[in-house]
Amino acid sequence: MTALRVRGIVLPDRVERTFWIDGDRIGTEPLPGAETVVDGGWLLPGLVDAHTHPGSTGPGHPFDDGVLRDDLGAHRDAGVLLVRTPGSAGRIPKWVDDDPDLPRVRSAGRWLATPGRFFPGWGRDVTEADLVEAAVEEAAASSGWCKVIGDWLPDDPAVPLSVLTAVVEAVHAIGGKVAVHCQTAEGTRNAVEAGVDSLEHGLNLDPALVDRMAAQGTALVPTLGAFGDMAERGRPVRGWDAHFGTVGAALEAGVTVLAGTDSRPCGTVAAEVGWLIRAGLGVEAAVGAASWTAREWLGVPGLVEGAPADLVAYDRDPTVDPSVLGSPGRVVLRGRVVG
Repeated sequence: MTALRVRGIVLPDRVERTFWIDGDRIGTEPLPGAETVVDGGWLLPGLVDAHTHPGSTGPGHPFDDGVLRDDLGAHRDAGVLLVRTPGSAGRIPKWVDDDPDLPRVRSAGRWLATPGRFFPGWGRDVTEADLVEAAVEEAAASSGWCKVIGDWLPDDPAVPLSVLTAVVEAVHAIGGKVAVHCQTAEGTRNAVEAGVDSLEHGLNLDPALVDRMAAQGTALVPTLGAFGDMAERGRPVRGWDAHFGTVGAALEAGVTVLAGTDSRPCGTVAAEVGWLIRAGLGVEAAVGAASWTAREWLGVPGLVEGAPADLVAYDRDPTVDPSVLGSPGRVVLRGRVVG
């Protein structure tokens, strides 16, 4: 593999730096004979979609390796070089980690759905009595995450607080983390009070809970675009009118707010950044929610010595003109130019 040289203004620091890449890690020591592949412009750590479900074409459809490859390829082509899959119809196979052409994946295994709280059979159906054991199994078999469907229909009861609390305690005991789908007031409250690691969607979240979220490190992935698109098509979305305000209040309280699309086609996290800006996040915070902030939260370093060699380069500053996020000038993944 040919060594690479990359020079540009690194965001969010706004300092011009030069990196040398030999293999799958970023270095700062010059490498003789390196090929210059970026010479100027703005550099970001690879973009991140913190809530995407590659591998299945829709509710009830089977998990398919071919669809998974195509979906991850669409992410890569958009500069999304790290994805988090909080639940899917099947476990992400090992070959994904070994494929140099595909983004890195942090997986939560299969969705964990208790009776009446998800599309039947799309994921892993378990009873409330078996939820703790299943959560530990999925976390251990994936990237350390598990995903619980905490509520479903608006007027139906959520997974009880005592059950969710037991899940969180058991998964944390093995070093794992818990993501919870929640869209109702009861579901979001139970998730926050149980101490989950991430609130997925968070519609109808009581703003009085955001200080607790910040204190215990519960992140919010509001998936604004998925619901906003429905609302703009005239489909009722309970809690949508207050969602923007809640996201802003969460960020102000110090909650980590992340960009996640939760919809097809894959590779559209730039549009989610736009929704976060509409919700009141500053442009830099919104871009960070899909790049350096998300990477830090997932425990993956950005553009520093020894970090994974994943970066995107732009001709214009995306924190000034976020519209450029969807059109990277250069994409380097795992130390190779892929776009």
